[in-house]
Amino acid sequence: MLIPYRFIADKQSPFKSCQRSCAAAATATATATPAATMPPYTIIYFPVRGRCEAMRMLLADQGQSWKEEVVTMETWMKGTLKASCLYGQLPKFQDRDLTLYQSNAILRHLGRSLGLYGKDQQEATLLDVVNDGVEDLRCKYALLIYTNYEAGKEEYVKALPGYLKPFETLLSQNEGGQAFIVGNQISFVDYNLLDLLLIHQVLAPSCLDSFPLLSAYVARLSARSKLKAFLSSPEHVNRPINGNGKQ
Repeated sequence: MLIPYRFIADKQSPFKSCQRSCAAAATATATATPAATMPPYTIIYFPVRGRCEAMRMLLADQGQSWKEEVVTMETWMKGTLKASCLYGQLPKFQDRDLTLYQSNAILRHLGRSLGLYGKDQQEATLLDVVNDGVEDLRCKYALLIYTNYEAGKEEYVKALPGYLKPFETLLSQNEGGQAFIVGNQISFVDYNLLDLLLIHQVLAPSCLDSFPLLSAYVARLSARSKLKAFLSSPEHVNRPINGNGKQ
């Protein structure tokens, strides 16, 4: 079950402070791109990384262009967009005339479309298994951030090695941890896992110290030229991780 992110629009929230610059950037992109060459993909989401940063990382690394439609809290609270969304939540994703919801379904769609779903049916199935594991940890993280951050952070960080160990094990079973999470080519799951590991390094900077394969994996993927450029871009760096300022 997906847990939708909640957002707090108050004077201290980075969500609110980011709205103007993100909306301006989205408008500039739309204005500068002729209709005939508009990117095939559109991400409709709040001005945070949240559940969309993995798909942004995937698109950037694969040399794909996309358009951002930034949804402010003011717009969302009006209810019209919410009512139009299939499950009453974002992200909403456009691939030309195909409208998609649910972040993991979007990642899987991009995986199939861009050849990032393993070399055969067996690898595809293994990728589904790993992605469900990523989702389990992402849900734990979201519960901490949005419901129990102050009281629960210390206990969560103590439990984190147990949450991360399965991914270290998976890497050790695949070419000694020198390749990707499954197989010998990057997949949609690698972007999802990388995003999850990066945000946990913000939450607990030393969380990968006892996991040498995961540490090397993060460094190796982050050094890919197009992905490195995206991760160092203002669009990524200045975009809050979560909507309530906690990270």
